[in-house]
Amino acid sequence: MKVQPAAFLRTTLPLDLSQLDLLDSGRYHSIWLPDHMVSFWPDSIWTPEFTELATVSPSPHRHLDGLAVAAAAAVLTRNVPIASSVVDTVRRHPSSLAQTALTIDHLSGGRFILGVGSGESENTVPYGFDYARPVSRFEESLKVIRLLWETEGPVDFNGDFYQLQHARMDTEPYEGRYPKIWIGASGPRMLKITGRYADGWWPAGAWSPEEYAEKLKVIREAADEAGRDPMAIVPAFIMTCLIGDEKELEEILKAPLIKSWVLQISAPALKKFGFKHPMGEDWGGFQDIDPGVLTRDRVLDMLDKVEPESILAVIPHGTPIQVARKIKAFVDAGLKVPKILDYGGMAGLRFGASSAAKARETEDELMKLCGQ
Repeated sequence: MKVQPAAFLRTTLPLDLSQLDLLDSGRYHSIWLPDHMVSFWPDSIWTPEFTELATVSPSPHRHLDGLAVAAAAAVLTRNVPIASSVVDTVRRHPSSLAQTALTIDHLSGGRFILGVGSGESENTVPYGFDYARPVSRFEESLKVIRLLWETEGPVDFNGDFYQLQHARMDTEPYEGRYPKIWIGASGPRMLKITGRYADGWWPAGAWSPEEYAEKLKVIREAADEAGRDPMAIVPAFIMTCLIGDEKELEEILKAPLIKSWVLQISAPALKKFGFKHPMGEDWGGFQDIDPGVLTRDRVLDMLDKVEPESILAVIPHGTPIQVARKIKAFVDAGLKVPKILDYGGMAGLRFGASSAAKARETEDELMKLCGQ
């Protein structure tokens, strides 16, 4: 398949669906909609003292139900696939996911992609969900979804997490085709599950083209072992970038929300780039984030320790053409559907206002480099 960028649709307030016509124009492979209860940014620094974004939004956690917004996007578009990015299998029972995915697929005329993952502590633990053994729960959820979709008549299932007795799902798939399943995966077990079950993959973390290629190899080997076509699994990735010239980047890297990006990478991953993690050697990355309990003192200590060079070592940065060249290296490693996300927009209102245009310019430059 050719390389084609994906689009991103925020599912937070204020909700803006006015750009859907542009996103439905044929430019994008798909529209990805996040499904969160909370965001990554700590409450303690979402204040005017640390970011002017707090002057226009009282909280970074004003999330709407991602699947409900996906249903709205499905009926407001005609061409582009709609993808959840990603729904966890901790908060949502697989029977509900199976039914909702079929529903949105019918609303969209067969364009829905069910993006799923094993979950994160920030969206589960504060709400009382059992976050034990998330990967095992995730694989069993996939089995239940497939079983409900593909079995005629009542379903019985006795698993470690789910039990079904004479369960029915008689809703037929749209035009005989079930929704595609894409998996957000990074760890060894999740990568193998992706190979066994998924139609597409976007990593929860692959910080270099070499690492991306290694993880994709694991997926394709698992697919081959399962008797599936390894090349039919679409390799995607949300490419977090800092787009700007040298002067802009110097200002962007001073912003507390930009420095806080290091919360999303684990200490072992950052160590591979030669840097100590400011949260300590046991920090597990986005899996460990609970924005409500990261105290002001702890966050201030982290911000004081963040080395801007560590962020630049991991995140593609520079002008649109410079960033496009770095993303092209991931394309050479197998990436087919990049979502270019200009994280520099979190540096302040001025940067946020120009972020979408910078991302589009970077997409154009990448397409030129790919000969498309």
